[in-house]
Amino acid sequence: MATSKRATNGAGTSTHPMTDKLQSTLHESVDTLAEKAGNAEASMRETSSATADNLAARKRLAKQKWQQSKVRNYAVENPLAAAGIAFAAGMLVTTLLKKSK
Repeated sequence: MATSKRATNGAGTSTHPMTDKLQSTLHESVDTLAEKAGNAEASMRETSSATADNLAARKRLAKQKWQQSKVRNYAVENPLAAAGIAFAAGMLVTTLLKKSK
């Protein structure tokens, strides 16, 4: 963006002092806003990284618990019985939901 400056005897004087002042103020505002936005971005990145680490730890814990679960072991050892139990439970829930309406 070019500014209008007139050189008179080697000295730079502005022909639009209000515009130049406004331009300076706006530049300062944009610089301040950019700094605040950068700080907010850094904070968000840090928080999201910590959250991702926390979720990964929870996922590992849940997987470990599932591997040691008696329900999982029963379902692996008796797949037909587990499927029958799941079917019966589904039918029971469906019947209860239909009656409540």
